[in-house]
Amino acid sequence: MSFHRVSGPDIDHLRSFLRDSDLTLAGLDDDAVRVWVERDTDGTIVGSTGFELSSGGEHALIRSVAVAPDRRAAGAGSRLALFALEQAARADAERAWLFSRRSGPFWQKLGFTSADRHRLAAALPDTRQVCLFIETGQLDREIAWSRTLIDLSNKNEPISTSKSSLERSSTC
Repeated sequence: MSFHRVSGPDIDHLRSFLRDSDLTLAGLDDDAVRVWVERDTDGTIVGSTGFELSSGGEHALIRSVAVAPDRRAAGAGSRLALFALEQAARADAERAWLFSRRSGPFWQKLGFTSADRHRLAAALPDTRQVCLFIETGQLDREIAWSRTLIDLSNKNEPISTSKSSLERSSTC
């Protein structure tokens, strides 16, 4: 399967998929949020992955990593997560962060370690997910994870980083 960048009308299909996975829907249509999906032969979304860069670009918030229930336990989650990590590294991010209350062991297998949620929020203060968690008080209930991206950097491969995709369209 291949990854397809989400845009326009695909966002509503992605929202439905992520809602079923009980993941955050905030900011999916923000230009700064980069999200990809995998589809089966019928066009149904079977996986998603993405990230949001900090305003300076050195930090990435990994988000929207989900796998359809019938595709789990086959390595799809790791493949999706690694794709987002590699894309963030290619966009020059040096550290990846994420929130996960249920999947800590999965993320630990990918090199993540427990992190302070307030440090995450300080590194990524203007990302849509962090803004939402601060505004709603959810930040204090979240579990944060982090890992370096230095080992995934490959400066030889081009990545599309139009200026508009790196700028924040809004802040908290």
